Amino acid sequence: MAVHGARSRSGGRPTLEEVAARAGVGRGTVSRVINGSPRVSDATRAAVEAAVAELGYVPNTAARALAANRTDAIALVVPEPETRFFAEPYFSDMLRGVGAALSETEMQLLLIFAGSDRERARLAQYLAAHRVDGVLLVSVHADDPLPDLLAQLEIPAVISGRRSADETLPSVDSDNFGGGRFAVEHLIAQGRRTIAHLAGRLDVFGAQRRVDGYRAALREAGHEVDERLVVAGDFTEEGGRRAMKELLAVRPDLDAVFAGSDVMAAGARQVLREAGRRIPDDVALVGYDDSAIARHMDPPLTSVRQPIEDMGRAMLDLLMDEIADRRPAASRGLERRQLVLPTELVARQSS
Repeated sequence: MAVHGARSRSGGRPTLEEVAARAGVGRGTVSRVINGSPRVSDATRAAVEAAVAELGYVPNTAARALAANRTDAIALVVPEPETRFFAEPYFSDMLRGVGAALSETEMQLLLIFAGSDRERARLAQYLAAHRVDGVLLVSVHADDPLPDLLAQLEIPAVISGRRSADETLPSVDSDNFGGGRFAVEHLIAQGRRTIAHLAGRLDVFGAQRRVDGYRAALREAGHEVDERLVVAGDFTEEGGRRAMKELLAVRPDLDAVFAGSDVMAAGARQVLREAGRRIPDDVALVGYDDSAIARHMDPPLTSVRQPIEDMGRAMLDLLMDEIADRRPAASRGLERRQLVLPTELVARQSS
């Protein structure tokens, strides 16, 4: 006979993990059943529902709904100017992935820009009123106060890209170190000797890791690392132009460029052509993201593909798990999850 309202093994309220163990499924599957996702088989749904009944598990989200505190809305927060959001394919691809995953739930999505101090102050007030059930943070810089604010408010949150190697919030990232290494290994295999790197903003951990991958590939091939060949930009086309001009002034003999984004590569290509350098004859060029820009560039751009839409879907799945299990942040510790998705090089005519 099933005993409803059963206590957990620890003597407290049954947890999501105990439901998952009883049903023989993963924690994320239990979360999807509780949140009404259609991406669960009938058999699995029945097993989870039986485990919930046997253990007497009551999700915190259900309690919040009963108390009329559930909003059924999440926010996608972009701490960048709107102009950058609409100019760079990275953001639209991320939004597409989040939207695809969200369409399988009953949740609504709010897109919020927080690129200025005024917008951040307004966002802080909005979040403090608990008007959303969770937050997806995209394009987070190392000194960004928003993740800490979300932790203080105990609002479930997932960030795109870790702030450091010691990230405490759940995050979804791509293998930036591997991506940087792939780009440089490819250029070395093409016989290039003087390889420059147009880095992104170095207060972004992903940009730092691409630089680390760049250096590692050079050292592993027995090449000297010349720090003059690494110039930081800001992931924009104008940043790519500025950085490329600086590199040509310092090392006019360079024969390859690895850019931290396809958008930066587009800016670099313009400067190289103005300087009379042919691509790829004189200078090979590799970008990052494998966006539509790479495919439509002349010549088509070799680029490191990161699965941006998949990252968006994974972020939403993680956030739904966080919303379904709203224990105090201090009790979660090592359960915080950081997912790293693989990258791959897509070779085209620019290299």
